[in-house]
Amino acid sequence: METVQSRGQGSARHRRRLTAAIKASLREVSIQLSVLNHHVSARLDLKDVDLDCMELIGRYGPLSPSSLARRAGLHPATMTGILDRLERAGWAARDRDPSDRRGVVVRALRDRGAEVVRLYSGMNASMDQICAGYGDTELQLIADFLRLTADAGREAADKLAGD
Repeated sequence: METVQSRGQGSARHRRRLTAAIKASLREVSIQLSVLNHHVSARLDLKDVDLDCMELIGRYGPLSPSSLARRAGLHPATMTGILDRLERAGWAARDRDPSDRRGVVVRALRDRGAEVVRLYSGMNASMDQICAGYGDTELQLIADFLRLTADAGREAADKLAGD
């Protein structure tokens, strides 16, 4: 005869298995997105880290080079080389900071954005198809989970960077 305690232990085991499955799936998503980004970088004749920095500039820019280096988890000297490559290839520009004429900000050049969008169009279409299978409440739950997961990743990275 099953007891309340054994049901509780079975439930705890089941929850641990589900949590482990989520963590394993997130690692797989990370790997697959890394592979996709690597292929996109190669098609654009960029290094993977250059594409990462372009994404950060596009999302949070214009940014100072030091702020971009912090967000990317890179040394400022490394950022100089990346920005040189992005400027030469026509992806980014360094301008005087309007709030501090001594400073510099990096901004994305929009002229080539269509190339990036085209390369991610297959993944975007797949995501649209996947999302179509969920209701609004489920999509809100997934969006919240992913936002919290991204926040946790950022906090973990910041903690490691501070060590």
